[in-house]
Amino acid sequence: MNTGEATVPRTRASILHIRGKKVASGGVDRGVQIGEAARVTGATARSLRFYEEEGLIQPGRCANGYRDYCAATVDRVLVVRSLLESGLPTALIQRMLCDPTGSTQPATRLPDALRAEVQLYRERVAARVARLTAQLSALDDLLVGGGEVERHG
Repeated sequence: MNTGEATVPRTRASILHIRGKKVASGGVDRGVQIGEAARVTGATARSLRFYEEEGLIQPGRCANGYRDYCAATVDRVLVVRSLLESGLPTALIQRMLCDPTGSTQPATRLPDALRAEVQLYRERVAARVARLTAQLSALDDLLVGGGEVERHG
């Protein structure tokens, strides 16, 4: 149900079970290292490092310096991946997920300025879909027509 408000996607439950370990939001229980976080989220370890460099996630650190991904960070990676797959650039995603109050939870409603930017990206995606639909239709016509191609020249 769309109420007309732009919302930031929510993620699944805040407690994950990863290879038998309970990983709770807020770092209450032990997190997982980068390889396991990559496996669970479908991201590569390199992508996770990039998300951190871009300010999209902030994994904790273990005493040995290894990254420590709690359930909240894993959930946030899933949100980031979803937004990236939607075609949004990382700079816009960072602003969408940033909360000036310091909360780590994503906002439920986008500010008007961000909403306008997302609307622009939505229009660009819709235009791409229209072009791809026309290309698909042309291919269908070619296949239905027996594969005959007009040659000029």
